[in-house]
Amino acid sequence: MQRFKFHPVVAGWFEGKFGSPTEPQERGWPAIQSGAHTLIAAPTGSGKTLAAFLASLDQLFREGLAGELRDQTSVVYVSPLKALSNDIHKNLEEPLSGIRAAVRASEGRDIEVRAEVRTGDTPAAKRQAIAKKPPHILVTTPESFYLLLTSQSGRNVLATVRTLIVDEIHAVVGNRRGSHLALSMERLQALVKGPLQRIGLSATQKPIEEVARFLVGTRGLEEAGDPRCAIVDSGHWRKMDLAIELPGSPLEAVMSNEVWSEVYGRLADLIEQHRTTLVFVNTRRLAERVTHHLTERLGEDKVTSHHGSLSSKLRFDAENRLKRGELKALVATASLELGIDIGSVDLVCQRRAPARGFAERPAVSIEPR
Repeated sequence: MQRFKFHPVVAGWFEGKFGSPTEPQERGWPAIQSGAHTLIAAPTGSGKTLAAFLASLDQLFREGLAGELRDQTSVVYVSPLKALSNDIHKNLEEPLSGIRAAVRASEGRDIEVRAEVRTGDTPAAKRQAIAKKPPHILVTTPESFYLLLTSQSGRNVLATVRTLIVDEIHAVVGNRRGSHLALSMERLQALVKGPLQRIGLSATQKPIEEVARFLVGTRGLEEAGDPRCAIVDSGHWRKMDLAIELPGSPLEAVMSNEVWSEVYGRLADLIEQHRTTLVFVNTRRLAERVTHHLTERLGEDKVTSHHGSLSSKLRFDAENRLKRGELKALVATASLELGIDIGSVDLVCQRRAPARGFAERPAVSIEPR
């Protein structure tokens, strides 16, 4: 860590917690600390999120030690799903509390760097609190980011931003959400008083140069069209273990109860053979139906569902139970498909239309046709 420009306390915390940097951190930190726009492509679990955040945390704690840390937002982290926003906020708590404790022990100072989540699930009282006392790091979604830019209170919060981090950037770069986000990024650029550094993160980016162009915008391109952006590409394809499961009974246009019983029985068997299983479906109604059948076979405390019709409290509880390894199976729609930290999961099954974003995980497709 001596070759990077981190405060000794921050460097010491990192070394004590993680040892040595991963490849995306090793290659990404020099570019990020130089202030350059940076795009990092790296596999899930490689530390790319901390690669994006640690330079900002270092700067914020330095300001705190110098007595210059203000109640204003310096970092905006945009993720494509509310579930991912909650996950990142939770994962930020450890480095924030760890560095804070290290600073207290080494410098005798208590520096509080705060992070908050602002999504469609955020209660009105919390939104007002964020407007009155902005966090140093704001975690949000593309849609809530847009809404913040349309209100005066939101613009006041965003006017001091120095760093914009876009996670799972591949999920938005080629669609209407991406076009909408591109406009929001340019509006933020026009709003802030100083330079705005843009950092993009994703495990899957192709062609990566085109993703870099999206990240920096048209004003961030050279005359030849090349993006003024440091590209850190340490991504790779993991070996995939794929299988298609079909019931032994004849397949018909309208499936009999016998066939469906066989399907759910096989699915339950697969779940029993693994630690934790994600089952992806394409509708909320189907999520509840599959959960019901699996619960009958595995037990009520072993299976639950996750979809957009559930309250944020129930979704968050399901996510936490999944991460703690308390569930044998979680049945989810696209509400849980991108970037969640789910290290205990060792099997992913697709029921009906395949979910996007899990090509790197072992998967079994169960689909009567």
